[in-house]
Amino acid sequence: MQLAYRIDFCTLAAGMLFGNLQGRLVVAAADGAVVDVERASDGRFGPDPQSVYAAWDAFVAWAASADLSAEAGSQPLDPAHLDVPVPGPRQVFAVALNYPEHAAEAEMAKPDSPLIFTKFPTCLVGADAEVALPGEMVDWEVEVVLVIGKEGHGVAPEDAWDHVAGVTVGQDLSARDVQRRGPAPQFSLGKSFPGFGPIGPWVATLDEVADRDAIPLSCELNGERVQGGTTAEMIFSVPELIAYVSGICTLLPGDLLFTGTPAGVGARRTPPRFLRPGDELVSRVEGVGEIVQRFVAGPEEQIDAKAMAKGA
Repeated sequence: MQLAYRIDFCTLAAGMLFGNLQGRLVVAAADGAVVDVERASDGRFGPDPQSVYAAWDAFVAWAASADLSAEAGSQPLDPAHLDVPVPGPRQVFAVALNYPEHAAEAEMAKPDSPLIFTKFPTCLVGADAEVALPGEMVDWEVEVVLVIGKEGHGVAPEDAWDHVAGVTVGQDLSARDVQRRGPAPQFSLGKSFPGFGPIGPWVATLDEVADRDAIPLSCELNGERVQGGTTAEMIFSVPELIAYVSGICTLLPGDLLFTGTPAGVGARRTPPRFLRPGDELVSRVEGVGEIVQRFVAGPEEQIDAKAMAKGA
């Protein structure tokens, strides 16, 4: 499937879509082209897509006055060359049961406070990716992912959006058997296999989305819509999530926060439905774009962690 990289150029005057083209920071320009930030800024900002978050305010100020049109030295965009837009976050947080209908389908009560877990950065992969299935219980979870643009500890809810650089599309792929293994849940391990954190294709600044508090998201499996909703439905809003997490951990520039998934995951269907080799998953966030994963069989012989633990 060809990824949809159509850009609404009318909105680029107000906002910005930026990404990672073969390891270099680029900004979307007209006619499907991109502008290389290091070249356009005469070296003021380096080529590393991750480094821009450490100088986020300066980057936004420069971009607001810079000529980022196609005539400013842009290059054609080959979608196959777009990589992870945030390739090296130091921390990746995620939220469980943050949509009421998802909590209901899981037969669990709405949480009283955000349920936070982590995904390890090695699971991140770009927008157009092939993912090997490590078992027979891999599930999908489309999410809006926040990209942190400013360090903060103990951030007040009213200041939370000021700490967000932008949003991107994400999938919190989950090996349910590993996640539920043992007497204590193994969320971080079950959700961190290679390729289990696809994000992209761009990071969209907040003025690229029509309503930052009600961002539509959806997911299709082999052309069938399996999830859909808007972040307005979340139990804990973005300001509440940032205030809660930063009340414990210091949020760092370039960190990621997966904000939770709507109802419609495979494990809660009757009968349960999991990803199989040959499946294609398309996830969308309005104002950002879409990501596509194609699934293939993993190694024929998987390492049984439980057996290893017994032999240790």
